[in-house]
Order: sequence, then structure tokens, then C-alpha cells
Amino acid sequence: MIKVSGLKKSFGDLEVLKGIDQHVCKGEKIVLIGPSGSGKSTFLRCLNLLETPTEGEILIEGESITAPKTNVNKLREKMGMVFQHFNLFPHLSVIENITLAPIKVKKKNASDANKKAIELLNIVGLSDKANSYPGQLSGGQKQRVAIAGVVAMEPKCIVFDEPTAMLDPNGRKEVIATAHDLNKKKGVTIILITHYMEEVVDADYVYVMEKGKIVMDGTPVSYTHLRAH
Repeated sequence: MIKVSGLKKSFGDLEVLKGIDQHVCKGEKIVLIGPSGSGKSTFLRCLNLLETPTEGEILIEGESITAPKTNVNKLREKMGMVFQHFNLFPHLSVIENITLAPIKVKKKNASDANKKAIELLNIVGLSDKANSYPGQLSGGQKQRVAIAGVVAMEPKCIVFDEPTAMLDPNGRKEVIATAHDLNKKKGVTIILITHYMEEVVDADYVYVMEKGKIVMDGTPVSYTHLRAH
């Protein structure tokens, strides 16, 4: 689904990504780990052009997103992102938060958007919170609403940039369980940055980043299986 070749990214004289070659297959759950400052977030932000690569090529389903005439908005419909912070509008109800983008961006009618939102709230285990407001939810619940909002846009891949970093252990379990279910039951490709080793266990593949490069990759069964690049 995603193929990255020779990806580099610099901010002025600081080279953050130093040549990444990697691929992600449709339906995989990939976990990206590594020390702070290793380039993990920059790498993922390049995947939907929140950061523009300095060099290299990124293909999404065979289409080069680094080509000059790329329709960035169309690209972002394929790849959703969930960040550490919940990105919910506090003055809108849960269901209004979820339906806002499908109605405004994808021009869906309100009835269809609401029906889909209810379905998604069932999936993330929050069907009883449709008319609640973000201020009435726990951190884990807010993040699950944020995930439902991303899924409402029907992306083929969701990138999670440390989505559990601000949460307590129960909230972390809720969010990771939601991501796991989307991957296994809906076939959504998942790419997850985390610092928590318990979140690595269910991955199909683990990438280890250090100093702007992917230095090892492999299955999470044992770090003895990781392949040094």
C-alpha cells in the first residue's frame, strides 16, 4: 500500500531523516519505536505531506504523492491521522464532532453521516455518548471519538502518532483495543508510534528508528528476530 524510497527530510542544516526505504502492505499493523528525536513523527508526517520531503519518493497505492501535481486533499482522504491531543471541538457534541468532516468535506447528507457515526460509536464502544460533549468524557473516550471521526472519512490507512501518550493505563488499553479492532475487523492499515512496549505485541511488524534511519525491523515475537539494516 505504501512504498518509501530514499526519503530524506531536513530543517535548515538539521537532517532529520537520512534515507528511508520501507514498505507497508495493505491491512498490516505496523509499530514504529525509537528514542525521542529519532525522526519517527517526521517520518509519519511526510506520509501525508504534513511535512514535505527534501528528497525521495513516497507511493500510496502506486501513486507518487511527492509528484508536483499531487492532489494533497485527495491523498489525505486515504490516510487519516490521530495525534496525542484529541482534536475535538468542545462546543460540539460527540456525534457532531464525528459528522462534521464527512458533511463539510465529503458533502455527505446529514442523515447518512449520522447513521455512519452511530455505527462507528458502536465500534469504538461509545454508543451511549452520542449526545455528550468532550468535557464530559475521559481522555480515553475522547481519543476513541477522535478515532471514530477519522474513520468516518473512510481512510484506507490510519497513522497514530503516540495516541496514548496523554492517557492513563486504562485509557491506553481502550485506544489500542480500538485500533486493533479496526485493523482486524475492518482491514484498516495501521501505523502506530509508541513508547509503550505492551502496544508492540499485536503488531505484524516493528520498525526501530534511530538518528533518522530505520535501523532494524522484524516481528514483535522476539527482538532476536529483528533484522539489522
